[in-house]
Amino acid sequence: MSKSKEDSNYEWLGEDDELTGEKDIVAKELMGDEYSKSYFPPIRVYDNKVNASKKYISSLPDLQNGPSSLIQGAAVPIQQVGIHNFKLPLTYKKRNGKTIELETSVTGSVSLEAHKKGINMSRIMRSFYKYKDEKVYNKLDEILLKYKHDLETFDAKIGLHFSYPILQPSLRSDNSGYQYYNCTLESNIDNKGDIIKFLHFDFVYSSACPCSYELAEHAKKYRNKVTVSHSQRSVARISIEFENIVWIEDLQEMCINALKTETQVIVKREDEMAFAELNGSYLKFVEDAARLLYGELVNDKRIKDFRIICSHQESLHSHDAVSVILAPNSKFSNDVPHELWSSLIHIS
Repeated sequence: MSKSKEDSNYEWLGEDDELTGEKDIVAKELMGDEYSKSYFPPIRVYDNKVNASKKYISSLPDLQNGPSSLIQGAAVPIQQVGIHNFKLPLTYKKRNGKTIELETSVTGSVSLEAHKKGINMSRIMRSFYKYKDEKVYNKLDEILLKYKHDLETFDAKIGLHFSYPILQPSLRSDNSGYQYYNCTLESNIDNKGDIIKFLHFDFVYSSACPCSYELAEHAKKYRNKVTVSHSQRSVARISIEFENIVWIEDLQEMCINALKTETQVIVKREDEMAFAELNGSYLKFVEDAARLLYGELVNDKRIKDFRIICSHQESLHSHDAVSVILAPNSKFSNDVPHELWSSLIHIS
């Protein structure tokens, strides 16, 4: 069967043109008489008439479900294997009862037994597409159980990362703008069937340094010097374990009540003046920020456990000031890896 040049971009791998004829002769010579008799140049034309029937699909190679003899390397268990940053729009229920559709980055993983070659990763994706029109906040357990069952594994994990908008009024002007909060919903099921759910929430605020303020006041009082005390954009990452729903709006309000100085969206002169006054009224070191947030979270009965990480991205220093505080008897680790500290930046 011959083809025109328009049939394929792989002209050099065609069949009967001048170049291909020469290459086929060379290929047969290299293969030897025994193999060259059965050599036929490949057909490089897409076949759009193939019927993907069950019989056809069952005939296809399935290496991931192959025998353990196909395993490369040590035949040992793998604690997590799956997909990361698979994106799709998912529907979330808001505290006011309405819903919102948000682009979501999904991480889904399972464990793998020592004798198994691999997993069918597309099953994780298909599990989420089944629930793409559901209110995902209420379906985490169901999604987790489904793909744990589909992949025939002992445990499974889900992570849903999204940016959640809340309309915030300006401090004094008659304006409002959307503040976006980086959130991750996480759910894990272990080999006993126990499900644990977490919500990670980033809150961005301004931290004005108490020491710098006092030094500025001293220079003004005793030397009549104009000075500007330093403040900086800061991030608190709140991680909570919950059973009954803790709304994202609830966490946002707890953070505002504790820290007061959330960064602003739409700012006119009167708002900038108000923000300067607000920072002057609520000076805070990174130690203060962690303890203030602790006071808000510790008495909420819906929160089973929590960890607070604060990072003040200093305008005075070339390094950040950081702190970590845990709930009483917390199962969270206070050992924060370098990569986590580095992720505590505001990305709009």
